[in-house]
Amino acid sequence: MEETTEYLLVGKFRRSHGINGDILFTVVTDFPERIKPGVLLYIGEEKKAIKISRKKPHNDGILLGFKEITNPETAAEFIGQNVFVTANDRPTLPEGEYYHHQIIGLNVFLLDGQTLGQITEILVTGANDVYVVKSADDKEVLI
Repeated sequence: MEETTEYLLVGKFRRSHGINGDILFTVVTDFPERIKPGVLLYIGEEKKAIKISRKKPHNDGILLGFKEITNPETAAEFIGQNVFVTANDRPTLPEGEYYHHQIIGLNVFLLDGQTLGQITEILVTGANDVYVVKSADDKEVLI
């Protein structure tokens, strides 16, 4: 039986920086400390694997360098690409806390046991997360 790899979005490449092929990276993960030299990232829809060789803070992002990318021309092919890590590389959360990808797809039940629907999306509002629950008749409920 084949096991499928699950990927988690951690950021996006914005633009190249300097003559050595460094790329400005925007962080979207709650765990930016995981983005460091030696970590394997997966780029774009193809999930091209590339290992971070250097890291430096830069204004509102992080400059990342890679052995395979040595000039701005090579870096240009990665600009605008989403950046992922595998779910297996994620940090362990404290008991009772879950990643969004672990919640999406779960069924929601009322106190009397009736099925309300399935969580299809999580809206991050800043104050709290809002779960979008889709019922069997395609109606959406926000919790």
